[in-house]
Amino acid sequence: MSTEKIDAYLAALPEDRKGVMEKLIAVMKKNLPKGFSLDFSYGMIGFCVPHSIYPKGYHCDSKIALPFVSIASQKNFIALYHMGIYAEPNLLDWFVGEYPKHVKSKLDMGKSCIRFKKIEEIPFDLIGELMKKMSPQEWIDLYESKFVK
Repeated sequence: MSTEKIDAYLAALPEDRKGVMEKLIAVMKKNLPKGFSLDFSYGMIGFCVPHSIYPKGYHCDSKIALPFVSIASQKNFIALYHMGIYAEPNLLDWFVGEYPKHVKSKLDMGKSCIRFKKIEEIPFDLIGELMKKMSPQEWIDLYESKFVK
C-alpha cells in the first residue's frame, strides 16, 4: 500500500470532498471481508486482492494487484467503482433495487461506476452493505470466469 500517495491525494482535495472520501474509505475498510487491502492505483484510492492472495495480479498489468473497488474525486462528482457490480448481474440488481430506499435522487451509474453528484446524499449505509457482499475468493472466482482467458 502506498500511504504517501493516498495521503497526497486526500491532501489535494477541497475540505468537503476530503471528509467524504475519508468517510468512504472508513466505510469500505470496516465492511469489506478480510483479505482485501488498501491500495492506490490508476490514480484512485481503492481496495484490491493483494499478490499474497492472488499472485497472478490484474490481467491488464500483472504488477498491479487485482482491483476490486475504488473511489475518486472527479470534477463534478465522487465516483465509486465496484468491479463486483460490473461482473455479477445479481449484485447489480440488488444494488439498483436497494438504492431508492436510501436516496431520493435518481441513480447515476455506468458499468462499474456509481456517480454521486450530491455528496450530502451518499448512502454510506448502503455502500457498507455492498462491501460485505463479496469476499476476495468470490471476487477471484468471478474475475477468472469473466475476464481471464
